[in-house]
Order: sequence, then C-alpha cells, then structure tokens
Amino acid sequence: MNDLENTSTTTDKVVQLLEEQLTYLKQQNGDLSQQNNDLLTRIEALTEQVRQLTKALYGSKSEKSKYQAPDGQGSLFEDDPSFSESEQTEEQSTETVRYTVTRKKTNKKRNDSFRDDMEVEEIHHHPANMICDCCLGEMVEFSSKMVREEAKFIPATMKRVQHIEHVYECKTCKKDATQKAQIKRGKAPQGAIQQSIAAPTVLAKLIYDKFVQYLPLYRQVKEWERYGLNTNDKNLSNWVIRVAEDWLQPLYDLMKQLLTAKSVLHVDETYAQILNRSDGKPGQSNAYNWVCRSVLSEGPVIVLFKIALSRGRAVLANLIAGFKGTVICDGYSAYGQLPEIEFANCWAHVRRYWLKADSKNGQIGVEYCDRLFHIERKIKHLSPEERM
Repeated sequence: MNDLENTSTTTDKVVQLLEEQLTYLKQQNGDLSQQNNDLLTRIEALTEQVRQLTKALYGSKSEKSKYQAPDGQGSLFEDDPSFSESEQTEEQSTETVRYTVTRKKTNKKRNDSFRDDMEVEEIHHHPANMICDCCLGEMVEFSSKMVREEAKFIPATMKRVQHIEHVYECKTCKKDATQKAQIKRGKAPQGAIQQSIAAPTVLAKLIYDKFVQYLPLYRQVKEWERYGLNTNDKNLSNWVIRVAEDWLQPLYDLMKQLLTAKSVLHVDETYAQILNRSDGKPGQSNAYNWVCRSVLSEGPVIVLFKIALSRGRAVLANLIAGFKGTVICDGYSAYGQLPEIEFANCWAHVRRYWLKADSKNGQIGVEYCDRLFHIERKIKHLSPEERM
C-alpha cells in the first residue's frame, strides 16, 4: 500500500515538473519569437535603407515618373509630350537616351544664318571696260545678280575722349570798371565713376564679359591692353564694385520694394562657394544663394538673388523684409515663425518625396502631382482671369 502511495506521489511530482518545464519552454519560445519578429522588422528597415542609399548613389537622378500603366494600357496624356517632362527641381540625370526625330524638310536659304535686323552693305562690281569689243559703243546694264554673301566683323575700337571746359568772358563789361565781370564756363558731365577713366561703354563691356561671358578679370586685362588701355585686375575689380554700389544697388532696392509689395512669392536657396569669406572659414565651406521670385499673375515677374554665408532664418527675414503674404517654399525649418507671413509647400518638392516613397501611395502621389503640372502647362499662356 505504501509503495502505491509513493509511486503516485512520484508520478505527480514528475507531471508537475514536466508542466513547469513546458510552461518555461513556451515562454522561452514566445520570447524567441518576439525577438525573431523584431530582428525581421529591423532587417526590413535596414534593407530598405540600403536600397534607398544605393538608389541615391547609383540610381537615376531624373524625377521623371517611373510608373507605367498596367497591362499595356496607355496614359491618358501620352499624346502630350509636355506631360512627360518632370518638374526640374534638381540636377537631371546624364543618362544617354537615343531616339529618332523626324523633322519637316524645308528649303533653307544661305542667308538664314543672318539675323533679320542686321545692317546690309552692298558692294557692286562693274566691268572694268564697258566699251563693246565689237562696235566700240558704250554698253548699257540690263541685269544684276547677287553671287555670294559674307559676314563682316568690325572689331571694337578704343578712343581717348577728353572733356574740355571752355570759359567765356564779356570784353565790354571787363573794360567797364563799374560793372561786375561776366564769365561763363561750360560744364562737363560727371563720369560714371569719380576720378576714373572708365566711361559707361567700358564699364558695360567689363561687366558683360565678367558675368555673361564668364571671362575672369585677370584675363580681361590682356584684352584691354590689345585695345590700348593699360590697366590691371585690381582696377577692374574696383570698377565692378563701384558700379554695383553706385548704380545697381539703387535699382536692386527699387526692385526689392516692388517685390515685397506682392502677395505671393517663391523662395528657395542652393549651395554656393565664396573664396574669400568674411567669417574666416575656408572657401570650400558652404555658402548659399537665395532667390526670391514673384508670380506672373501679379504683373511682370521680378527675380532677386542674395548670397549669404548661412542658411539661417535671419537671411530670409532680411531678404523679404516688409513682405506680408504667402511664401511658397520647400518646407525648410528656416521658413517659419516670421510675422504676417503664411508659408505654403512647393508641389515640386512634395512630388519628390512621393517619388522616393516607391510604393502604391507614392505612385498615386506622383500621378496627382503630374496632373497638376499638366494643367499648369496647358494654362501657362493664359491670363489670370482666363485661368480662373
């Protein structure tokens, strides 16, 4: 009897131990399953991160839509080539695309290479001897023909212009001791830059070559010497600065006054470099070119640029000081907390984030933005009243 009781007690203990072990194993299995799920989630996140980084490093930089209609169904806008053009908000891809373009053949004349308003010089060529070889009578012209055209270039010339003021006096009043001497003197106009030999024509060419032709000042020195003007790049630099401060700064201020009187502005900034920085940082450090632009619906478009050493809010506040209205921008944190200004997001930048999402919702977002851009292109030439 005692043996049976002992056996029953031992069996109960074994069952209890097995149940406890099973409970522990279940708990351990649950913990391991949770850890496995956490690791899988982390692996997915890291895989997506690697994919995004690989795409950013090696992928196409074009923002053209990569989504294609399923089952070969064509797009509703495929007949409009402007719809396939992306909103260019950054550097486009340099990928080579080969395609065939069929152009309508036209009978192009040789003078198509000349502008219509170009001055025409005619050179007439007559026979050296207009006496008939047969009867020795005088010959009469009965036709003419243009045999060729050529482009003629007249090089620029440098002149040394001297302004001379002439002084006149009245000889009659000079002889009369009771009369005050009468003297008149011609007044020469002031130069564009005080105490400088640079005339407006020289300054115009200097600035045009520097900022339109991208010709550095030190290279312009040799060209001016060929024209007969001996100078150096320091003088040229001073001329550019003086023109900017004395003549262009008032125009810039007036344009800024007209710009800040608008109700809607576009603002953006991009990287730039300044070789000789005032803050002591090396020239490789980032500076920023800020641009502010009005919209066509509020009159002639005004575009102002400002270069700054930082991307801070103070730069934006100075650029649009006095403005009250809506600023359309890319959502950068500096665009915020400015009094009497409402900020709106730029659809081109919104589309960029949808494009990076690379998902079904991203496809919907990109297609929605593309439809907006398509509508904008169609009504671009219309007046504000017609657009409404």
